[in-house]
Amino acid sequence: MKTLREAKCGETTSVVRLTGEGAVKRRIMDMGITKGTEIFVRKVAPLGDPIEVTVRGYELSLRKADAGMIEVK
Repeated sequence: MKTLREAKCGETTSVVRLTGEGAVKRRIMDMGITKGTEIFVRKVAPLGDPIEVTVRGYELSLRKADAGMIEVK
């Protein structure tokens, strides 16, 4: 399964599931990233960390480690 970490700049994806555990998963969900949510990848930093995305109408920056816990299609 593809993760948000592997998504390319300018791509729109949909969340399939979150693979994190405990507090990390809760923090990602509190940011508005839940199953079925559409995510647009706006920018990726030159070294790949962080990733700037648009979720539910607002911009959000995610660490590469956190983006790797979000499975998308």
